[in-house]
Amino acid sequence: MASSEIEVVSSDSKTQENPPEVPVFDVFSASAYGDFQKLRKFVEQDGASLSKPDVHGYYALHWAALNNFPDIAHYIIQHGGDVKATENVQQTALHWAAAKGAIAAADVLLQNGARVEAADVHGYRAVHVAAQYGQTSFLNHIVARYHADFDAPDNEGRSPLHWAAYKGFADTVRLLLFRDACQGRQDKEGCTPLHWAALSGNVEACTVLVYAGTKQELTVKDNAGFTPVQIASDKGHQRVALFLANQQRAHSNCWRDKFCSGKMADIGYAPVLLCIIVFQTVLFMNSVLAAPNLTKVTAAVGIWGWTAISLAVGSLIMFYRCSSKDPGYIKRAGDLSNPINTEDPLLNVDLNNSAVWMGNWSQLCPTCKIIRPVRSKHCPSCNRCVEQFDHHCPWISNCVGKRNKRDFFILICLGTLTSLISTAVAVQRIWGALPGLRTEESWIRRVVVQYPSIVAFLLVDVIILIAVTTLTTAQATQIARNITTNELANAIRYGYLRGPDGRFRNPYNHGCRKNCSDFLIQGHTDDEMAWPPLQQVAS
Repeated sequence: MASSEIEVVSSDSKTQENPPEVPVFDVFSASAYGDFQKLRKFVEQDGASLSKPDVHGYYALHWAALNNFPDIAHYIIQHGGDVKATENVQQTALHWAAAKGAIAAADVLLQNGARVEAADVHGYRAVHVAAQYGQTSFLNHIVARYHADFDAPDNEGRSPLHWAAYKGFADTVRLLLFRDACQGRQDKEGCTPLHWAALSGNVEACTVLVYAGTKQELTVKDNAGFTPVQIASDKGHQRVALFLANQQRAHSNCWRDKFCSGKMADIGYAPVLLCIIVFQTVLFMNSVLAAPNLTKVTAAVGIWGWTAISLAVGSLIMFYRCSSKDPGYIKRAGDLSNPINTEDPLLNVDLNNSAVWMGNWSQLCPTCKIIRPVRSKHCPSCNRCVEQFDHHCPWISNCVGKRNKRDFFILICLGTLTSLISTAVAVQRIWGALPGLRTEESWIRRVVVQYPSIVAFLLVDVIILIAVTTLTTAQATQIARNITTNELANAIRYGYLRGPDGRFRNPYNHGCRKNCSDFLIQGHTDDEMAWPPLQQVAS
């Protein structure tokens, strides 16, 4: 495994273009450059044949297909060109069209008798070539319209998913997984697509494969006895090796299965946080406000104390809402009450005219089998796609998304205020006991000895205060900018967060005032872009 490399189909002779100053001198150059007038002259006046190859064995139809000239391809077919003709390695014009993603030319070929399952000497079909070159739109087109077998193996037992994974085309991987391509298939060397993704060191392709798979692929060994993580480590791909090792370690951790079953394994840290809130509230009332060995509570301290308790109760209410509320799960086909539409969901996708589709293949979710809105993300913990996904919070055992982010923000704000006020009240209560301290006695020692419960309360409370204050500040900043935690952490992966110059630019930022007002009033910010996306700017 470690010593072998996938042999990529050669395209050197196909992609060479004559310099602009070289004249068109035969039917092959006319087809390659799309010179329709000269092609007609060569055929109709000079009597040139369109059914014979050039000195290299390539046909005029191959060149027209490669450079996506459907009119010329149609003309060649009408004047003797054979759509089934093959060159030296038995590749048809459809193979050449797949290399460049020439959809219009492929339509002409397939509508005139070309075989979508035609294979060359290596067993490569058009789907393999499209996967090798990352032509995701072309691959989707021939699968959706012409029912090409997207899981067919080549002579070495490698499917298009193997090729896309090896070449690092994450969008093509998403499309194939969306269509239920087999992840566990092993080629003649015993390698799965994850083995090949690990070999090439592509982090995104590995991530898509792992999250969409059953995790069993992490432990599959090839014929040489290597797992994907071992291959990545051997090739020096440290980021991939670390990611795969962490996923393998998480998958092999069975301690939860020994103590939990069913939904108990997915509870997370929510019960821990609930116990902390209740424990701190009870400890505050008994050891700070009602402690018999402290001075009498004044009216001001009592008001602030009960304010803290009221905020703690409010925190419990918001904690329940955040944990139980739908964060914005996007409905899957099986969740709908109406009969499932059997039509291919990607058959009529228009990259330039769709309310949901933004021309980004990362919108496909291989697990939920849906086309999700741009700012959505699949949460591996919840196993659902969440609209305006911010992050998965283990402390509430739920995602933070479009429908519960305001509740989450209120929760952490209440937590900040509760911790701040209760800390201040506890410090004031201890401070009030210091005047009776003997001068020769250390005040720290006396506080620790005489008021251990207050000290324990303060230690936990200060930790909570630092954590929730940091989180509140970060969330407030993101709300003011109308950006999510996920988008900030993975900005390099999202094309809509880059301007025409390639630098970071948030198209959803409508200004601090509008962002904050929309969030506070509606509970979420709008997905309306403040300016056109990069795809429209570029066009």
